[in-house]
Amino acid sequence: MNSAISERVELAKLCSSRDWSKAIRVLDSLLSQSCAIQDICNRAFCYSQLELHKHVVKDCDKALQLDPTLLQAYILKGRAFSALGRKDDAIAVWEQGYEHALRQPADLKQLLELEELLRVAKPGKQDISITSDNHVVDLKLSTPVSLSRVPHVDGKLNETLKYQNEYNTSRLFQEHSDVSNTLTDNFDTHSRNSDEERSSGTGVSEKSEHCSKSFASSSNSSDITESQCLPNTSSDTNNEISDEAKRSTKFCVAKISKTKSISVDFRLSRGIAQVNEGNYAYAVSIFDQILKEDPTYPEALIGRGTAYAFQRELEAAISDFTKAIQSKPSAGEAWKRRGQARAALGESIEAIEDLTKALEFDPDSADILHERGIVNFKFKDFDAAVEDLSACVKLDENNKSAYTYLGMALSSIGEYKRAEEAHLKSIQLDQSFLEAWAHLSQFYQDLANSEKAFKCLQQVIQIDGRYAKAYHLRGLLLHGMGEHRKAIKDLSIGLSIENLNIECLYLRASCYHAIGEYADAVKDYDSALDVELDSMEKFVLQCLAFYQKEIALYTASKANSEFSWFDIDGDIDPLFKEYWCKRLHPKNVCEKVFRQPPLGDSLKKGKLKKQDMAITKHKTALLLAADSIGKKIQYNCPGFLPNRRQHRMAGLAAIEIAQKVSKTWRSLQADWKHSNRSSKSGKRHRRKERISLASQNRGGAGCSTSSSSETSASYGSTEDRSSSRPMMSWQDVYSLAVKWRQISEPCDPVVWVNKLSEEFNSGFGSHTPMVLGQAKVVRYFPNYERTLNVAKTIMRDKLFVRNKSDEPIDLSKMGKSENVEHANSCDDLYELVGEDFWLATWCNSTAFEGKQLEGTRITLVKMGQQRGYDFAIRTPCTPSRWEEFDAEMTVAWEAICNAYCGETYGSTDFNALESVREAILRMTYYWYNFMPLSRGTSAVGFVVLLGLLLAANMEFAGSIPEGVQVDWEAILNFDPNSFMDSIKSWLYPSMKISTSWKDFPDVASTFATTGSVVAALSSYDD
Repeated sequence: MNSAISERVELAKLCSSRDWSKAIRVLDSLLSQSCAIQDICNRAFCYSQLELHKHVVKDCDKALQLDPTLLQAYILKGRAFSALGRKDDAIAVWEQGYEHALRQPADLKQLLELEELLRVAKPGKQDISITSDNHVVDLKLSTPVSLSRVPHVDGKLNETLKYQNEYNTSRLFQEHSDVSNTLTDNFDTHSRNSDEERSSGTGVSEKSEHCSKSFASSSNSSDITESQCLPNTSSDTNNEISDEAKRSTKFCVAKISKTKSISVDFRLSRGIAQVNEGNYAYAVSIFDQILKEDPTYPEALIGRGTAYAFQRELEAAISDFTKAIQSKPSAGEAWKRRGQARAALGESIEAIEDLTKALEFDPDSADILHERGIVNFKFKDFDAAVEDLSACVKLDENNKSAYTYLGMALSSIGEYKRAEEAHLKSIQLDQSFLEAWAHLSQFYQDLANSEKAFKCLQQVIQIDGRYAKAYHLRGLLLHGMGEHRKAIKDLSIGLSIENLNIECLYLRASCYHAIGEYADAVKDYDSALDVELDSMEKFVLQCLAFYQKEIALYTASKANSEFSWFDIDGDIDPLFKEYWCKRLHPKNVCEKVFRQPPLGDSLKKGKLKKQDMAITKHKTALLLAADSIGKKIQYNCPGFLPNRRQHRMAGLAAIEIAQKVSKTWRSLQADWKHSNRSSKSGKRHRRKERISLASQNRGGAGCSTSSSSETSASYGSTEDRSSSRPMMSWQDVYSLAVKWRQISEPCDPVVWVNKLSEEFNSGFGSHTPMVLGQAKVVRYFPNYERTLNVAKTIMRDKLFVRNKSDEPIDLSKMGKSENVEHANSCDDLYELVGEDFWLATWCNSTAFEGKQLEGTRITLVKMGQQRGYDFAIRTPCTPSRWEEFDAEMTVAWEAICNAYCGETYGSTDFNALESVREAILRMTYYWYNFMPLSRGTSAVGFVVLLGLLLAANMEFAGSIPEGVQVDWEAILNFDPNSFMDSIKSWLYPSMKISTSWKDFPDVASTFATTGSVVAALSSYDD
């Protein structure tokens, strides 16, 4: 009791001397002994004197929870909202208090004060504390996010992108931060605004609008955010001074200018005001003076640390926050801010620890939960992010930022329905919340729901027609749908707003490149290479811009040549292709690889010879047919956007394959007839042999690892055939589709793996994750359960797996093999094996009875500091594996030719062609398991299947069923017959006999040059 009395005496003295900081410490002590409502209000009053308005609101909320009729709390809370620029909220609070006062006996003085506050506030909607001529805070202009999806990962960044972003430390400690998102394959961080402190400081808008950044020792939410795919070029833009900061400065200067005896508190307030106005060096000098007198003054240390953080001196900031913690271990604000700074340095574990400690002092703080949820999201601990953000919105149901982050986190772990609900809730709270609309658009795009994605982006543009990121996102969506010309229009608008946006520059360059506008493409690639960078993701884009420029120059040099001379695999240096596929720094390429010559005179004129689409009857008929045939390749699965350009590519490639293969089969059929006649007449005795198909490849795409003579010796004889007959190898057939795939989307590095250099020998191959950390890759996670079961089957069968060093791990010991059956997750499998491991599927050989080929490797790798695993399929293409599959593919191709070129040649009897269909499916099975391309194996495989069916007078008239991914059907089956059975169930009922393709104009002569091919692929959206 005596202690409490002495503390209250001390409290009165401190308030009389206006030493508010120390008064707050005394009140903290009193409240720790007894939670008196009046003490909570008194502390709120002290906070108001220091202009720490967020803490005022927090204490008033606590007081009102205990006593909803407490007028003093309504008055103080309303004044805090007013000072923060939240005038409507202030009025609402005062009206609520006034209603309580009218219903029951109340302090008359306080009632009159409420009436006066409402009278002043309502008519002119003026700031009650200090009016402002121009309030610049606008929630619509919160800083946009930058780009996963990364890759991607699936690409996406495609699915991956996943990756590795930095904090926008220049706005790290704003009191108000809205949400940013994962829009793309790559994770970036940007500042955002929080609902809790709307006017104390908003993030910088992409169009550099006036935005505030008010600092107080008790700042609310973090600017730490992350994006998956779309980097923000305005991340370094300086914030402008908020009205609140201006008011604070005027108030403090007025007080201190009249006396030389300045209290510490008012110097502290003055330092805070300087931070608000962006005068960080001056703020540091003020805090230095305070700390010279009292080196352990926690509030001053927090203030100076924040000023250092705004200057990107994060180590110095952390040092000050640490000293503040040492001086006052209960200073939750210091723990929180140090957590923010550590997060900005990428110290995720330490950042989470600090924010968790801050929660110990305020366990019901929606602010800190929001903050920690954002940091967890940034560092891809999505489960923890969901937990924190879910708790946050329970405490603060109006926190639109938390709902948006919650939507992103839920989407990452595959909870798509809940994710959509969270995004929609954020928009419900604020229909003009640009970031929420943008993130919802990205969510729909990730799920391949283009219609809803477009609607969201249209809403963004209606709200703010100069929101550059909306045009970038819509350009990205249009690009993904093959509408390159339309994408260019949107990207150009975005660049008119932000002319150095590297994402827009790179994407527009790739669109120009695809449609044959090479001069404009090179110009944009060069501009992208000249942009100053602020993140690793943007550096990757610059690397890609270098490689893509070289490919554009190469393609331009072939524009007026025959398309048959377009040969990336044969003409481009292997080292260049390896670095391009891996997105590596091009330094070694520049030093060791011959560079493409410039466009020269053509470039000086502004563009190459124009490759206009001269519309002819033959071309029109061919394109209509191609569009109809090509759309059959579309997967009806989440994440796979329909792409008109790719559909047309697939159709034209399938028709050309049918036309060229039919010529080969005609020649082979003539041989078969000749051989039959010779056999019957007794003039020759021919032993039964496979047909040998010598390759005419000139060393370009798809050339075999073995020579023609080796092939003949191994698989048949050419002694009965004229060497002058035009023949095709299996590589020649697939190379036709590969070339079309390369020209249709030139920014995808589609190359034959065996045409790389030393990387081929070390097992360069594909990597397709289903789970990446805690993220479920939207395209491929549907295959997770099947892949897990296949892995278990192999472990039970083989009784060993291999570690990262390719050493075997025996599963027969310690009962591990028995435990395999009970494993139901990646966690279970990893616990069973005890380390990172891989195992390989197998493919039963058709060419060599009893032989098993190594199929696809299923890998399970623990993800470092992050929780979760990289659970993926990988397909290394080593020379020995290539040789085995080359032999298998050769036999499979010969089987197709033998099946069709005998008695069934030219047949239109569906049943008679059964053996041909099965042979085509069998080769398709081996192709998918072979996976000989750096990417694009799936599309190329189905295109060839369609082309071979056409050549045999069969057309697939249906579509691939929902949820079916044909390549995965092959990968997860050990035997070609099992694959064939799974495909026949939906393929055969949708097939019909058709010879109409024979009436199509010849593709190779109709679109003879590379330029005419590009024009054909680009004509539909003119």
